[in-house]
Amino acid sequence: MHLVDYLIIFSYLAVVLGIGVYFLRRQDSSDEYFVGNRRMGAGHIGFSVVATDVGGGFSIGLGGLGFAMGLSGSWLLFTGLVGAWVTAVIMIPRIKRLGDRHRLFTFPDFLQKRFSGDVRLVAAVVSGIGYGGFVGSQLLAGAKLCSAAFQISVPAAVLIMAVIVIIYTSFGGLEAVVYTDTIQWFVLLIGLLFFALPFGYIEVGGMGALKESLPAEFFTLTNITWSRFLTWMFTIIPIWFIGTTLYQRIYATRDVRTAKRAWYFAGLLEWPLMAFLGVILGMFARILFPEAEPEMGLPLLIRHVLPVGIVGIVLAAYFSAIMSTADSCLLASVGNFVNDIYQKYVRPDASDRQVLRMGRILTVLVGALSVGMALLVPTVLESILLAYSFMVSGLFMPTLGGLFWRRVSSRAALVSMVVGGGTALLLEVFSSLNPFEDPILIALPLSGVALIAGTLVWPERGLETNHGG
Repeated sequence: MHLVDYLIIFSYLAVVLGIGVYFLRRQDSSDEYFVGNRRMGAGHIGFSVVATDVGGGFSIGLGGLGFAMGLSGSWLLFTGLVGAWVTAVIMIPRIKRLGDRHRLFTFPDFLQKRFSGDVRLVAAVVSGIGYGGFVGSQLLAGAKLCSAAFQISVPAAVLIMAVIVIIYTSFGGLEAVVYTDTIQWFVLLIGLLFFALPFGYIEVGGMGALKESLPAEFFTLTNITWSRFLTWMFTIIPIWFIGTTLYQRIYATRDVRTAKRAWYFAGLLEWPLMAFLGVILGMFARILFPEAEPEMGLPLLIRHVLPVGIVGIVLAAYFSAIMSTADSCLLASVGNFVNDIYQKYVRPDASDRQVLRMGRILTVLVGALSVGMALLVPTVLESILLAYSFMVSGLFMPTLGGLFWRRVSSRAALVSMVVGGGTALLLEVFSSLNPFEDPILIALPLSGVALIAGTLVWPERGLETNHGG
């Protein structure tokens, strides 16, 4: 790359780190660090939600799907539209009011109010581990981008991305994350929509060349198996009900109306806008770099097709997307361990200063563990779906029951978590036992059966009425 491109990328990263330092100086409470003092507007939260959900992992993964299957890969983000709108209607009114009333910070906070401290503890462990794995997928996405852009090894690139993300997140907390997400989303859209898309289109030779070079099924929305489609639906839509990153943003908004507007806005940004933009760029990459590994095709397109200066802008856009998701998920994982375990079971008398210090220490530790995960999983999309599958299998059914079924008890919720999460883990380790592409198609129904059976055996009202939120 040209010196100009390097200057653009490093200047961008310096600005982002500067924002983190600015918010570091303003932080004086855990409420501000984890939920931005519950005063944020729909625009910033909406951009932050979509930047976090799509992020670099899904951006790189979408490019790989476009490379491998064409327009049908866009169904991956259709799940985002459905998940955002469904939760806006049926979940946000309950969760936001409950969060404001009890000063909740995380998803397991809600589970304790609805069930018990034991349910909260198990959920915190599952969620914390799941989000730690998800951070690893974002580091891997960034590493692949670094490898193509700077021609360095993937392991070295993982370490570089980890250092940047860990320093930034430990500085600023949620408020810095949300405000920089807004900037990052604009950079991402500008880079992909106004530069990568037109330059890539010209380079491949226009629509005629596309149709001549790619199979006909790449231009349909039916080039996908039912098994894969259902896996995406059952894996990704439920994450909107159990994602700590999303609960934090619900709690951070001014009121219910603001949160719902943010979620409607985020859904539209995900599909059709980002969904089709990502897969079309992947289709361009397949024509230009047919021998590349699918998830490397898009980074190679950016490096070799765009002119000097534009390369730096678009790479900054992708780095921004990766950071948007990585910092949010790292903060979510740390929030689970600090708020749901450290404050509740280790140091319930800890001061705000001690909580903030522990949060920053755990940010470094979780980030370091995520580096190991990034180096073990071969593809970004596989890493994302693995983390989602584990979390959803263990947490979705108890959450759904807690929201809408008064008789669900703490025991029933715990049994459902153990059966669902345990089955997903077992089928992942012993994949030969699973007839489907993903363990969730077996683990999630079993979790639901366990919840119903447990409720019939141990019926009781939750600790907080499900209509109180």
